[in-house]
Amino acid sequence: MTADQTGPVVSTPHGAVRGRYEQGIAVFRGIPYAAPPFGPRRFRPPRPPEPWDGVRDAGAFGPTAPKPPYSEAFAHYLSDPVIPGDDCLNLNVWTPEPGSGARLPVLVWLHGGALTRGSSAVPVYDGHAFARDGVVCVSVNYRLGVEGYGLFPDAPPNPGLRDQLAALRWVHEAIGAFGGDPDQVTLCGQSAGAISAGVLLAAPATRGLIRRAVLQSGPPEASDRDKVRRMVRRMAARLKIPATAEAFAAVDRDLLLRTQAEVGRLSSPVLGGPAFGIVVDGDLVPRDPLQALLDGDAGQGVDLLMGWTRDEYRLWFVPGGLLEHIDRLGPVALAAAMARCHVGHEVPRAYRALHPDAGVAEIVGQMVTDQLLRSPLHRLADARPGTSHLYEFAWPSRIPGLGACHALELGFVFDTGDVPESKKLAGEGAPRELCDAMHTAWVRFAATGAPGWEAWDASHPVRIFGDGGPYTAYGPRDAEFALWSTAHPVPEPGPAGAIRAPGAEWAAAVRRLRRSAAARRR
Repeated sequence: MTADQTGPVVSTPHGAVRGRYEQGIAVFRGIPYAAPPFGPRRFRPPRPPEPWDGVRDAGAFGPTAPKPPYSEAFAHYLSDPVIPGDDCLNLNVWTPEPGSGARLPVLVWLHGGALTRGSSAVPVYDGHAFARDGVVCVSVNYRLGVEGYGLFPDAPPNPGLRDQLAALRWVHEAIGAFGGDPDQVTLCGQSAGAISAGVLLAAPATRGLIRRAVLQSGPPEASDRDKVRRMVRRMAARLKIPATAEAFAAVDRDLLLRTQAEVGRLSSPVLGGPAFGIVVDGDLVPRDPLQALLDGDAGQGVDLLMGWTRDEYRLWFVPGGLLEHIDRLGPVALAAAMARCHVGHEVPRAYRALHPDAGVAEIVGQMVTDQLLRSPLHRLADARPGTSHLYEFAWPSRIPGLGACHALELGFVFDTGDVPESKKLAGEGAPRELCDAMHTAWVRFAATGAPGWEAWDASHPVRIFGDGGPYTAYGPRDAEFALWSTAHPVPEPGPAGAIRAPGAEWAAAVRRLRRSAAARRR
């Protein structure tokens, strides 16, 4: 509880905290928003932290949630600090003006990591630039993996998502004392963080807590309950214990993490194996979140900023040599991708017509990217014209093979491109002007809901952040996207759970796009 006596002091609902001034910005790290989720609270919804007397030191990042390390292949590109300790339900605040009365816009950041890795302590997520530009930035730790998303018969589902809700409620109650406006909160996340943000946006429990939302490379989605159960059951089988929260709570934590890593090796977005995910629970997530937002009865009045990177799949394929392996597998990999995306042969043929020189891995990657990211975000924008803004990050990494891969845009959004952890993905020489443009767009959106280009309408404006500076493209960004989103918007279950084959509209779209691609090649 000792603290530097020269730092700023702010009162929170549970006690006072003292931060640090860093380059003119007040920074508070490791503030608990919930009690440690262990002992009798393990696998349970979060509870408020015990109040403290005096002034608590908030000068260092708090403990990170238990998680296995990245594999050596991924650790080459991604950083994931580990800070030991049980008090892992904590958050950090960067503010230019601590104290009530400033009423500044607030950006709440949910990190990615497939709901199994990541934390708010990753240096790329430093909130200094947002605070410098007048936005109070809050970054959140939440439970991960089996601790946060295991599905058990004797424990409530989605404790990690409930952690995020508890953090949002803390922000609503406490952020005014840090200079923020609780009525101007932008919930922002990337990958699993974006999926979480979208699910929370659709949740009735967050009504009044979110004014705007940013979904970076992740649509609102709920996982199949059987898929999550299989993950838990496979862990239980390896550990030789019942698949219950009570039995899992008795297992050594390090052994649990090792087992989770072993069982989850095939849980990539492309391979589609059993994985942890948010599930419909009839409570916090009462129905499919994407459908709730498409129907318009959830998240009303919330502005949206959504997008993807041009080559999302390259972060999934390049580490470990999966790109070359998929190309070697050829037709086998293509057939697996078709099954993963629930499409017939017309789809890869259309992609091949549009990109005749592409390898199998590129075609598979773009198909899966469309199915996982572009199509659902496009549908969401179609359902919410006038309040949605779309972007594509197209600047290619200076690291050979990565292209404009998943997570590459983060150093640009946070204006942290100069930190070594950003350069692990981007390499040297990321353009300063592109960083300024992208970060400024996020600041504008958090402050006004208008990032600097037109809202989505019939002209389909998409802001492209790439080489040569940002510009706005109109109409379908690329033919693959148009093909996927207009001709095959969503797989429809037929008898006995089968997927209906594409119909006449789909075939006509394929023919049109083939003619268009052939004309461009001439």
